[in-house]
Amino acid sequence: MITNYSDQEVLKGKKSIFLAGPTPRDESVISWRIEACKFLEENGFDGVVYNPEYSTLKPRGDYLDQVEWEREALSNASVIVFWIPRILPDMPAFTTNVEFGYWLHTGKVIYGRPDDARKIRYLDWLYKKDTNKDPYNNLDDLLRAAIDKANEIGVNTNNVVLPLDKRTIMTNNK
Repeated sequence: MITNYSDQEVLKGKKSIFLAGPTPRDESVISWRIEACKFLEENGFDGVVYNPEYSTLKPRGDYLDQVEWEREALSNASVIVFWIPRILPDMPAFTTNVEFGYWLHTGKVIYGRPDDARKIRYLDWLYKKDTNKDPYNNLDDLLRAAIDKANEIGVNTNNVVLPLDKRTIMTNNK
């Protein structure tokens, strides 16, 4: 397994899992991604894990570099795992909400959250509505499903973000 951090060039052309979800904003809060990477390694995942944190696990200073890295990695990921252990105020996951809605239609998303996560009812509903699947409530089960899906998909060859002029906007105009 190769862990590809956001302070490194995005690795392409390999089976991959992106770890989407809240990033701790305070160094005293331990990132859930540490446990996720350990689980993926111990369970034999042999692809790239996109971790949108610095390799030092310190917050990234340049916002624009960070979001550009994430968009490129999300586009290239075989599977996008959304784990949302939302805790207020330490891990609000506001950006995660937008990313979840943006990427859900790709068919690459697998979603979960612990039972005590806050303000996730809409995400649960949307995931169920669009995928006909219940969200996972256990990180290990979510990651097992991600490994299976990544092994099934292999290398993502559909890594183009649909441009706005190709999207359909629904209106009520009559």
